[in-house]
Amino acid sequence: MPREFYSRDTATVARALLGCELVHQTDDDLRVGRIVEVEAYLGAHDLAAHSSKGLTPRTATMFGPPGHAYVYLIYGLHHCMNVVTEPEGHGAAVLIRALAPVGPLPGRTAGPGLLCKAMGIDRRHNGLDLLGETLYLRAGPAVRPSQVVSRPRIGVDYAGAWARRLLRFYLKGEPDVSRP
Repeated sequence: MPREFYSRDTATVARALLGCELVHQTDDDLRVGRIVEVEAYLGAHDLAAHSSKGLTPRTATMFGPPGHAYVYLIYGLHHCMNVVTEPEGHGAAVLIRALAPVGPLPGRTAGPGLLCKAMGIDRRHNGLDLLGETLYLRAGPAVRPSQVVSRPRIGVDYAGAWARRLLRFYLKGEPDVSRP
């Protein structure tokens, strides 16, 4: 996917990521999953976004150029991967919530922590340019707008009205979605 794909409105990128394939290539392993669920985090003004706390060592990648991986550890246990969007300095990203395996993957992929474990993604991948050859996205089958379901994001009740915004998108009828 070209850099311009990521340098757009975050909700637009989130919907466009549905159906794309996340690829992790190492010297001796290839892991591929089709993106079936995402959440959009719109920038520093979005109280559910990590960037709402400002520029910190943890969020620096989120404020960087679009098309990079923002990977962090949640609850000290699970890695989560986001795709940085919009122009540099905005602090916006799309959380990849669920994948449908394309070929064999070791483990489940319905949930951001599970998919990172199955894909072999951890904090070492934070800041990695998704236009590279190790971790990247590629176009998948076309998704019609009628296939996309919009719901509130999960686990962000602390964000008040931002928690109720319809910024979680998933493919209708997809069995690998974390929560329909």
